Amino acid sequence: MKTRALSKTDYPQWRPLWDQYLVFYQHQLSEEQTQITFDRLTNPDYEIYGLVLEVDEQIVGIAHASFTHSTWSQNQDLYLEDLFVDPSVRGQGFGRALIEATANFGKERGAKKLYWQTHRDNTTAQRLYDALATKSEFVIYEKNI
Repeated sequence: MKTRALSKTDYPQWRPLWDQYLVFYQHQLSEEQTQITFDRLTNPDYEIYGLVLEVDEQIVGIAHASFTHSTWSQNQDLYLEDLFVDPSVRGQGFGRALIEATANFGKERGAKKLYWQTHRDNTTAQRLYDALATKSEFVIYEKNI
């Protein structure tokens, strides 16, 4: 098992995991947006980062994160936006490994906090998250603009 930065050559292995992630959350993106997302994740100037988890040179998990500024802290926080492990290899600690790798990535760059969200019905993931982090007391609201 190895975690590393997503690279431009990873697209053929990244794409099926990305597609499964979107299906899981019942969300559709245009081909153009998917390509924009991948290009941003592999462009060091864009400040959104992709990590992958490999087993036997096969990518089995992905994590995407970006830094956010805070009015309450001198340091940036790291927001874990997307996390997905291939269903065929779940239960082997790969989700935990990706979260820890993302946390280490943030810590190395001065972040003091890693945070993320999940759907309220995603109880399987929440069991892992409850073991790794503290559930926030805040409720998220969204408004389309």
